Amino acid sequence: MAKFSSKDKIQAVKRYLEGAEGGKTIVNSIGVHSRELYQWIKRFEFSGEKAFEKRYTTYSLEYKLDVIHYVNENGTSLRETAAFFIFLLAKHSENGK
Repeated sequence: MAKFSSKDKIQAVKRYLEGAEGGKTIVNSIGVHSRELYQWIKRFEFSGEKAFEKRYTTYSLEYKLDVIHYVNENGTSLRETAAFFIFLLAKHSENGK
C-alpha cells in the first residue's frame, strides 16, 4: 500500500468535500482504497487539518487506563475512541492545560 503525505490526504479530502469530484474518481486517481479515503474524510470533518499531523507522544499509565475505561464504558471503536481523545487533547492545548 502506498504511503500518502498529510498534504496528499488533505488535498484528496478537499477535492471530495468541494463536490467537484466523486469518491470513485479520487480513489482511482491517487490509488487509494475507498475505505481509506472515507476514513480520511471522517478524520478531517472531526479534527480538520490537525487530524493528519504527526504526533509523537508518550502517554502516562493513567491516561492509557482512561482510554481503556472509555472504550469499555461506551463501546466505541478504536477509531471513534482515538478521534474523541484527539479532540480532548486539542481542547486542553487550546486552554493551556
